[in-house]
Amino acid sequence: MIPVDAQTMREVAPHFSGELADHQAKIIAAVGEVLASTLDEYEINTPLRAAHFLGQTCHESAGFRTTEEFASGADYEGRKDLGNTKPGDGVRYKGRGLIQLTGRANYKTYGKALGIDLENDPLRAADPVLSLRIACEYWKAKKINAACDNDDLIAVTRLINGLLNGLDDRRTYTTKAKNAIARLLGIQLSGQQGDSDHPILRRGSKGDDVVQLQKLLAQAGFALGIDGDFGAGTEVAVKSLQSDNGVDADGIVGDQTWKILLAATTKKTNS
Repeated sequence: MIPVDAQTMREVAPHFSGELADHQAKIIAAVGEVLASTLDEYEINTPLRAAHFLGQTCHESAGFRTTEEFASGADYEGRKDLGNTKPGDGVRYKGRGLIQLTGRANYKTYGKALGIDLENDPLRAADPVLSLRIACEYWKAKKINAACDNDDLIAVTRLINGLLNGLDDRRTYTTKAKNAIARLLGIQLSGQQGDSDHPILRRGSKGDDVVQLQKLLAQAGFALGIDGDFGAGTEVAVKSLQSDNGVDADGIVGDQTWKILLAATTKKTNS
């Protein structure tokens, strides 16, 4: 069991004032009491798994300050893909939880998994302690632990979000969670501040980090200009590197791609 608690959550979360701080304090206090035991029950029981869970849920809950979507939910009205087939389902089954549960079908599915009738009592999904369990059920259903074991932030984000919305914030919170857990356990985790971690880069990125990336790609044998601008040529090189190494060729340079590239250039230098 990883001994994460309310203090760990506070170390990960941004700081607010006034009413927002009050909301955050209530959620953190309630969840913190059962956090370690609940995560352990769902085998989110290694430093990396716990760090990714805390980082992702912090983003999904707007810094642990809400367990209910800010919008009304009206945009989900008539969404048959969410099981919203009756008038008012959009608002009734708006996003709730540390990982927002949305739509009648999902309320029914996860309520059944927990032995709770969330379909007929959807407001319960916003209860902080229950929202933790719902998030863990979702984590289990999507088999997210495997991506955590690879320390693959992009894969974890896609399993939760479907896309890569809020990726930079998710990365920031996950890194803060790694630091907090490392202090708890007296260890160092990959991706901690102060180790060999690198920023996530993608098409449109610019600056010195892109220059470093392009130089490493050139050393690895890819022909491209070094101009600090992550354009089409750099993206093609990254995708080729990823494809050659059996990872998702999405053109986004995250931790896994950095490791592959650094290993490739080290090998080439030593050969």
